[in-house]
Amino acid sequence: PAATAASASAPLGGKGDPVTLPPLDESDTLVRTLVQALTESPAVMAWLPTRGLLRNFTVVVSNIAEGATPAKQLKVLRPNGAFRIVTRDGGTSVDPRSYDRYTTIADAVSSIDAGGAAKLYATLKPRIEDAQRDLGVPTSFDRTLERAIVALLATPAIDGSERLKPKGIGYGYADDRLESLTPAQKQLLRMGPRNARVIKGKLRDIAIALGIPPVHLPAP
Repeated sequence: PAATAASASAPLGGKGDPVTLPPLDESDTLVRTLVQALTESPAVMAWLPTRGLLRNFTVVVSNIAEGATPAKQLKVLRPNGAFRIVTRDGGTSVDPRSYDRYTTIADAVSSIDAGGAAKLYATLKPRIEDAQRDLGVPTSFDRTLERAIVALLATPAIDGSERLKPKGIGYGYADDRLESLTPAQKQLLRMGPRNARVIKGKLRDIAIALGIPPVHLPAP
């Protein structure tokens, strides 16, 4: 128990690289350089021109931790093409072609080296925590990040054939268990079975690399 408690309170990511960090609002150039060394996936390259990268990252993770979808902060990654449905056997479900719109994002996550991501997080953490304090949250960002990862890993797996029902101007899940998930979790489901599986697999690897105790993570 003592070892578990010690692991839980250890700073996530370990010791960062000895980089001189500029002030938060002058950090974009450094962040772009460090992230490009980690992955050159098209989706990540599309995100990098965003101004205020660390503030953007901090809000995205905070939203997910609270259950909110980060779609507004990630508008640059909004997929092309229209959402499609199919009707069969008297019911409505998502057209599998709709899931293909998110493959680039899933592949971007998959391309990230988990150990490198953990080290990068540790390196940039002082400025990420500056951004969190500006949001009025004084606690360590480590706990926010862990809650966000755990929430996404807790999203149930689907096979893509789930029935939909009209909801407002769109559709919701006919299964109340799925419809009661948080907006962040439902956003992950909307990416499709393959993409959600890829993203959750990499998130689990990153969680372990960060030092989150496996007992804190939902079972695969």
